[in-house]
Amino acid sequence: MSAAILCIGTELTRGELVNTNAAWLADALTTLGFEVTAVDCTDDDRSRIQEGLRRLGERHDVLVCTGGLGPTTDDLTTECVATLLGVSLERDLASLEKIRERMERFGRTLSASNAKQADLPRGARVLPNPRGTAPGFAVKLQRAHAFFLPGVPHEMEAMFDNHVAPSIQPLVSDHVRQIVLKTFGMTESAVNDGLAGLEAEHGVLLGYRARFPEIEVKVLARNRSARAAEAQARAAADSARARLGPDVVYGEGSVGFPESVGRLLVERRWTLGVAESCTGGLVSELLTERSGASEFFAGAVVSYSNEVKERVLGVPAAVLADHGSVSAQTARAMAEGARRVLAASVALSITGVAGPTGGTLEKPVGLVHFAVATGNGTSARQLSYPGSRQQIQRLSAFAGLALLRKVIQEGHNEQGS
Repeated sequence: MSAAILCIGTELTRGELVNTNAAWLADALTTLGFEVTAVDCTDDDRSRIQEGLRRLGERHDVLVCTGGLGPTTDDLTTECVATLLGVSLERDLASLEKIRERMERFGRTLSASNAKQADLPRGARVLPNPRGTAPGFAVKLQRAHAFFLPGVPHEMEAMFDNHVAPSIQPLVSDHVRQIVLKTFGMTESAVNDGLAGLEAEHGVLLGYRARFPEIEVKVLARNRSARAAEAQARAAADSARARLGPDVVYGEGSVGFPESVGRLLVERRWTLGVAESCTGGLVSELLTERSGASEFFAGAVVSYSNEVKERVLGVPAAVLADHGSVSAQTARAMAEGARRVLAASVALSITGVAGPTGGTLEKPVGLVHFAVATGNGTSARQLSYPGSRQQIQRLSAFAGLALLRKVIQEGHNEQGS
């Protein structure tokens, strides 16, 4: 079964917004078992919207469109669909009432432009939108089962999961199972080389997606039954895990690396303190992006200056004078100080030269020192990274979390303690 995606909006064709909807939908449709053979984008122009809808509707079994359902004059999608179908627009009173209720909850009055969002092609199936004002709708557009969703990502994703996926899943004859392995610590090419031959060995398809600095490995199996597809995908995923190793594969599904480290801390009932210098609070931001961080995150000290390192974290002045702020000795003292000051079970510290200025021959841009302190000792590590300031900071934050993860799971080794 073939599927196509059409994203509508001049802000997309001009590059004013990144088209994250296309990537999300392509992944979701592939996971359901569809072959996504077209991902198109068009501006807010009636003739080009209609041409795109006509062409994609003729050639595909499923068509998912996003954007153009809003209240402004350049939101033309609904009108274009009605024109193609040769039907009029009709106001859906249930949708209108939901729009009115939502506006009133936010202290606003329903306007004519907002009411326009309840005008849908006659005969269309309404797709409720609990997260926004614009309802979606579904129609048969030539060959395609066509679905029209808002362009706001969190609205679109919820509506796809709740309405589109259940409608189109029965169209797929083969059963599909996809397992997503999350990795950190190897380049995309190295991961690819490490999994050479796995597709032929297990009869699966592998896909890779780089989300700097992580790499996702998608293991997709198709089979006649759900059970067979599950077994096939699981066997291949387990083989991939064994090849890459536990230090590289940290989880499956939607879990992110910082979240996976947080889960380890919660499992052990440990609290974490952080002392950051060159990353400027990025580790703390990553750890607290999702709710629940209060279960393990005690706090952080962004000790950018030597004065804060010494006065707040207790790094000895002699250590800073003899070894400098970017050194293994300072990293160790920062971690131990953060653990003490924040009363945490374990503490992570990061200090380095993020650049683009500040490097020397002895301590070049990209040099970063890490340390993790527990009640049983302190492990330290040194790494050097190329790249921009932002890349070095993000790599450093993830590498610090990787060292923390290793210490949580394995304790301190002789080399690092």
